[in-house]
This record gives sequence, structure tokens and C-alpha cells, in this order.
Amino acid sequence: MLDYLIKGGTVVDGTGSPPRVADVGIRGGRIVVIGKVDEGASTTLDAGGLVVCPGFIDPHTHYDAQLLWDPVASPSNIHGVTTIIAGNCGFTLAPLKARDADYLRRMMAKVEGMPLAALENGVDWKWETFADYLNRLEGNLGVNAGFLVGHCALRRYVMGEAAVGGEATPEQVDAMVQLLHECIDAGGLGFSTTLSKTHSDGDGQPVPSRWSNRDELLALCAAVEAHEGTTLEGIVDGCLDRFTDDEIDLFIAMSLAANRPINWNVLTVDSHEPDRVPRQLSASTRAREVGARIVALTMPVQVPMNMSFLNYCALNMLPDWGPILGLPVPERIEKLRDPATRRFMLERAGSEEAGVFRRLADFANYVIGDTYSAANEGLKGRVVADIARERGQEPFDTLVEIVINDDLRTILWPIPPDGDDASWALRKQVWDDDRAMLGGSDAGAHLDRMCGAPYTTRFLGDCLRGRRLEPLERAVQMLTDEPARLFGLRGRGRIAEGYAADVVVFDPETVGAEHATLVNDLPGGTARLTAAANGVVRVLVNGVETVADNQAVGALPGTVLRSGRDTETVLP
Repeated sequence: MLDYLIKGGTVVDGTGSPPRVADVGIRGGRIVVIGKVDEGASTTLDAGGLVVCPGFIDPHTHYDAQLLWDPVASPSNIHGVTTIIAGNCGFTLAPLKARDADYLRRMMAKVEGMPLAALENGVDWKWETFADYLNRLEGNLGVNAGFLVGHCALRRYVMGEAAVGGEATPEQVDAMVQLLHECIDAGGLGFSTTLSKTHSDGDGQPVPSRWSNRDELLALCAAVEAHEGTTLEGIVDGCLDRFTDDEIDLFIAMSLAANRPINWNVLTVDSHEPDRVPRQLSASTRAREVGARIVALTMPVQVPMNMSFLNYCALNMLPDWGPILGLPVPERIEKLRDPATRRFMLERAGSEEAGVFRRLADFANYVIGDTYSAANEGLKGRVVADIARERGQEPFDTLVEIVINDDLRTILWPIPPDGDDASWALRKQVWDDDRAMLGGSDAGAHLDRMCGAPYTTRFLGDCLRGRRLEPLERAVQMLTDEPARLFGLRGRGRIAEGYAADVVVFDPETVGAEHATLVNDLPGGTARLTAAANGVVRVLVNGVETVADNQAVGALPGTVLRSGRDTETVLP
């Protein structure tokens, strides 16, 4: 007797092979038979006209905190994601000394946009070792979850407050290396770090990993090689636009020290910046020539991000905008009223130094979101350029006038400039390049500003009924088998006999995602953006239904993926 039988579905197995109609039988959390199945089952699903494929794997999330109050990892779960990789960008919640809990909370609130009230009310922070943290999650997950070990937590644990402000001593580096060994022994999937200028802590200082030197980084990477089934992830300034030669050399050295691939986030594809993709992917080519491996993550959809002149967001990343937007609100408003200040901000927003954030400088094409004053009544949903034309103003002056009327509370929606046909054609080239892989959702982070989690269903809908840039079997492969192979996930990423029964059954006529909406469902009464799914008929994690008809059912059959046990070594 089977536990679960999926009858007559169109199986897209994740390998890139053509679809075929077959039954899929599941027993004991694994796929045991594919083909014509006559054996009985406790549960049978008629999948005629539906697609049956492996569960989707999201290689770049920040669900580290959210899983403690939301073990199903919503909304990724309803969009078919059955496995997530967290602990990215050098940020993990363990190891942790009690003295550092407040620092870590405020850092995560700043760099990853997790509301501080949610971190204070939804997490008890009563663990110390990496093993303690993983054990808190084991048996209480709706998805499979693997965690890299974050450089910032390692540094803070060993150095305390001195982790910010200077280099580590040789003895402190040795202590970090030993601690990393212990974390990976407990199940950590490898090592992650950030050197990016966009990452500052709750005090406005560079996060701990940004104070490290090359020797410290390479010592930690070298520790990774001693463990089976491990990998690397890293962020540098050049990830935002174009790498310097030194940054490419560093990534290559890190990969060689660990004898593992290193992935980075995120390759932004824009036809208006034609030399960006060749430059960024050249890092992978150079790495390959010396026996290293660098993999770029890139998103297959555009992820809208809302902005505000009131709260910390990507606008703060524009050159010289941070000090202005960091002023107390009354002083900020007075500064923004000054025409010279506005001219300066506009000039800096379009400068070379802005890198990928220059995308935010097209203020004429911002759409006004929620407004909060009588002066702005009727503006919601309108484009700034149209309002400016009516008022006989420059677009940026109009935008600033609107946000000042709302005491800076206005919600702004930039329209991405890279939605042209040439950009989509360039994206397809990148997707089909073995130097890149789909990912970069940041799911679990920047909760009230963006919602990247639905990229899986949105991409499938686009491939089936939209631009149709990829055939279905290739799209599924990019969401399943490719990330599984990069991380060495044992028995996941394919519909194959003996593999874990992580399965998505979806309707090809309707699969997709709704627009993101703001909901107040986080601990402490704080808000986040989320998006409903369409056409997701069933999701199974380790053979157990977790989603039925686009809705989570509350089951928690997921597992913590531990290095060595659940992963195998992938060499460069």
C-alpha cells in the first residue's frame, strides 16, 4: 500500500527531459515508483491535465528568524518552494551569546528589513550554539531548510563589541575558525560573508564581517574544505553593479581556499547597461581557468519594491542620500524643502557611484502609493510625470512636494526601467549560461518593501502563458535540479525513484502569483508584503501535503538539512 499516489499527471522531472504522462507513487516520504501504478494508496490525487514536478528550491533566503514564528516559510510555501537555503550574506542568528542578542536583533532589522518588533516579540533568543539553533527548528518546519554559517555572528561571538571597528588578532581568527568547524559539525552548510557597503548595523556602523581582512576570510574558507557537503556564499560591493579586479581575485581565492563553489547575489540584467552582464560573468570564466567556481544568482522576474522617504529603504543606498534621510523628520523635511538639496540629491542619484541603484533615479516614472494628507487626495495610483506636467514642475520636485505633504509617509512604487524586450532577451541568455543560476528572492527579508518569494510561480506562468522564453521542462529544471546540484542536496530536486517526495502539482492554465499586498500579521503587530498563489493544486514535503488549492494546510513535515548527512560535496 502506497501512502500517496498521484495519478495521470504530466511529469516534468527536473532533469530537462520532455514531459510525460505517468503516475507517481510515494511511500515513507520517498518516491518509490513512476509509471503505470495499480497499487492502492491511502491518498490518491487525480492529476489529469496537471503538471507534476519536483518541489522548488530557493537558494537565497533570509528566513532565519521568521521560521521561529512561521515554520511554514510563507509565502514561499504556497508558491511551491519545498526547500530553502538561509544564513546568506554573512547573517545568521547563531552562534549567539546572550549579551549580543540586542545587537543582533538591531542589525537584522537594519540590514535585512525585519521589523524590530517582530524580532523582539516573535523570537525568544534563548540559544547559544549553532546546534542549539538548528535543534530549535528540527521537527517544527513546513519546508526543508539548510543554513550557512554567517561571518557576522562568528565574529561577534568571538570578539564581542570589538567585532566592529578593527581587524581580528591571529588568536581571534583561530577562535573563529574553530567555532566555524563546530557550527558545520552541527549541520551548517558552509560559510557566508558580506563586504558590501550597503550592510550597516543598527548603530549605522559597518557590520562585523566588513572589518575582516583577506587573511581572516581565507582562513574561514579553508575551514570549510574539511567538511563534506559544504559551500560558500559572499557579497561584495561589485555585486551591485560591476566587480573590480580585486573583488574577482578575492572570490577566486575564497573558492580555491575552500575547494568549493561560491555563489553571489544578485546579477541585475538591464539592456541599458550592456557591459554589466559580460563583466560580472567574466568572474566565473576567470575562476574556471584556475580551478575555482563562481556562480551568479539572477532573478527571472521583476520584483517591485516600494520606497519611502520616512523609513530606511533602498533610497538610503543612493550616494550621499543616507545622511539626509537619516536626519530627524522635522530636519529632514526642512532639508528637502531646499532646492539646492534636491538638485544635489538628484545629481547623486544618477551618478556613476550609484551603481545598480541608478535604477531608482527615474523619479518621473514612480507611481504614488498610499497617501496620508488631504493635499494628496486622489494621487494614489498616479504616475509622478503626469502630476508634474499638470503642475508645471520637474518630476523630482513634485515627488518631494508630495512626500512632504504626508510628513514623508507616502508609499512610492518605482517602475523598473528594465522591462523592455531587449532586457528580457538578455535575461534568457543569462538563464541559459552555466555561470548563472536562478535565485535571489531574499524571501524573509525586507518584509515591508518587497516580496520576491513568488518568483517561482510567476516565472512558470510567464513561461507557459506570457513571454514563453523557456520551455516548461527547462523552467522547472532551473527551479529544482540546478540549485539542488549546486548545493549537493542528496535525493532532492528531481522526480525520480528513491528521491525525497518533495512534489508540486500545478495547473498550467492558471499557475502564477497575485500582486503583493501589505498585511499586518507579524509578531508585534508589524506589517509585511505577501502574495497569494494561483494554480498550485498540491505541494508535498517529504511525502506529506503542506499546500492544497493554494492554501497551507498547517502540516510540518520539513527537516533541517545538515551538511554531510543531507548534502554531498560539490567541487569547483
